[in-house]
Amino acid sequence: MHRHFAAAAGAPVAETRPVKSSFHGMERSDPYDWLRAENWQEAMREPDKLPQPIKDYLNAENAYYEASMKDTEALQQELISEMRGRIKEKDSSVPVKDGPYAYSIRYEEGGEHPIHVRTPRDGGAEEILLDVNKEAEGHEYFEIGAVTTDPSHSVMAWSRDTNGSEYYALVFRSLNTGEDSEYEIKDVGSVTWADEKTLFYTRVDENHRPSKIFRHTLNEPDGDVLVYEEADPRFYCGVGKTRSKAYIILAAGMNDQDEIRVLPVTDLTGEPILIQERQDGLEYSIDHRDDRFFILTNACGAVDFKIVETPTGKPSMENWKDVVAHVPGRMVLSVDTYKDWLIWMERENALPRICFMGTDGKRQEISMAEEAYSLGVSPSPEFETSIFRYTYSSPTTPPQIHDFDLATGNRNLLKEVEIPSGHDSDNYVTRRIEARSHDGEDVPVTLLYHKDTPLDGSAPCLLYGYGSYGMSMPAAFSTNRLSLVDRGFVYAVAHVRGGEEKGRAWYEAAKFGKKPNTFHDFIAAGKTLAQSRFTSEGNIVIMGGSAGGLLVGATVNMAPELLAGAIADVPFVDVLNTILDDTLPLTPGEWSQWGNPIESVDAYNDIASYSPYDNVRKTDYPPMLVTAGVSDPRVTYWEPAKWVAKLRTMKTDSNALLLRTNMTSGHFGKSGRFAALEDAARSYAFAMKCVGKA
Repeated sequence: MHRHFAAAAGAPVAETRPVKSSFHGMERSDPYDWLRAENWQEAMREPDKLPQPIKDYLNAENAYYEASMKDTEALQQELISEMRGRIKEKDSSVPVKDGPYAYSIRYEEGGEHPIHVRTPRDGGAEEILLDVNKEAEGHEYFEIGAVTTDPSHSVMAWSRDTNGSEYYALVFRSLNTGEDSEYEIKDVGSVTWADEKTLFYTRVDENHRPSKIFRHTLNEPDGDVLVYEEADPRFYCGVGKTRSKAYIILAAGMNDQDEIRVLPVTDLTGEPILIQERQDGLEYSIDHRDDRFFILTNACGAVDFKIVETPTGKPSMENWKDVVAHVPGRMVLSVDTYKDWLIWMERENALPRICFMGTDGKRQEISMAEEAYSLGVSPSPEFETSIFRYTYSSPTTPPQIHDFDLATGNRNLLKEVEIPSGHDSDNYVTRRIEARSHDGEDVPVTLLYHKDTPLDGSAPCLLYGYGSYGMSMPAAFSTNRLSLVDRGFVYAVAHVRGGEEKGRAWYEAAKFGKKPNTFHDFIAAGKTLAQSRFTSEGNIVIMGGSAGGLLVGATVNMAPELLAGAIADVPFVDVLNTILDDTLPLTPGEWSQWGNPIESVDAYNDIASYSPYDNVRKTDYPPMLVTAGVSDPRVTYWEPAKWVAKLRTMKTDSNALLLRTNMTSGHFGKSGRFAALEDAARSYAFAMKCVGKA
């Protein structure tokens, strides 16, 4: 193991106050339970309300972090300058046509936040709708949630979060006067307009769960009507609208189960129409055309999903008829319905593709060139069009925005993201390799490195992974990564089980008691990179955030000798305690991923076997950088804090262990396009220090 990064003197030591608990006849003791504030819900909204002893400990850790990383300050500034140099400061998005206008966002020189604007559809004077820079003045943190105009294009609903807690307040802006409503609606989640006067929204409860759907009439602040309330804490609510604009969608869902109701826009006060009642494991989403709903679903054993249609008058499952049949290993990801077209995205062996079908029912594809790439779809908000917009990038190719004419097959490149400081794709190499995991499964790994990087084992590697909730890591372009790659790093993304890169089975193979497959896959990726001489053991820095932080935490427990360092951003590491605590925002919905350890002794034992906090042991650990956010509702600050406190007393090495807590924001760190570069620069400087390059 590399020891380029020794710990500084004076590391904080957290007090121990053991709290005993018993489940399934098994007693356990948690020495750092006190770091979980009794008033955590209040502190999430107002971080200053954090109890003083906890605040003191976190501040002491922050001071220790600053002292330990002080010698990298110049490097961090150099990295920030580099990364900022790759961002076109004065930039704008490609306008999106909707009704009489074309909407876009743009950035001014030096502007942290976007400016929402529109012009007449076929050209004309720009109208500024929302300058987020002005709205953010005086706020240390400022993030926009919803921004949506009503069907008459005269009122805009927009929401804001000013502390990172993801509690958004919604206001209404007259686009004739530029004035906001005198009233606001607090704790709003998703939002959709039904007509010029009516808006549907979800409200987040005290446990940060969107559990209610309301109908709001414009300028009637006290007249909101509860349309739907979800009783099951595992389910979250959301609202939307079909592209046909004929139906409002009222959805309730959890990780692997959905239940959807619709309201015709012609009868907004009527009883919502149930599409299909919830069933264990049944997932579906809907769109609409003519007298049909088009449904993306895993019904009837369609593990990798299929597309069906059903009459609007008889929408339940017994009437579902296949339009795009299920093919094992070919994951259907999304479906979008136009008046004359059905467009869907699918993924096979970690590569996405866009497919479409006209009224003739003939399947067609949009072809792509490179060995590994990423696609994003941006379907038109308009229903009667044949133009479909998508974004293409690869680890070496900056994002390109294309309009594709479904009727003619013509492709129009609208924009290629410009790298002001310059970028030559020919200087970089993208590779896709496979790593054989512990049980014989082949794990895709996407690599990016400079063409001059020696492949003799001497190069350091940053290995990134996530591996939960079916979220797949795209082979996309990142300007920030170039700062590592240009310094000789191999940047690797391991497409481990728990994502859906190789279909739904790839995700299912890392749920419940099979979760350790994720960790074994990641370790196999690291070992394969070393065996293939892209890097060497002890020269790998691993990185992951949130559930990817669980991956990092498990890996440092299982294979510390493989690593030069580890970066765990807002890591989900106190897994057993969290999944045992049904008052936490996400916990009930998480039982479908990890099991319910309150009810099941098997689930309890499974989670206890890998939970990083519960498996800290007396051994050498690599240098580690851990981050947290006091306002974070997703991974509460005390998870990383407790983990670091325990690691300090158990580890047997002299390597650096650093905890940096953002005392004023949440899960996503700093807001603003340039401020966020500071977080990346810290991580990269730490990684470079771990391998002796700082």
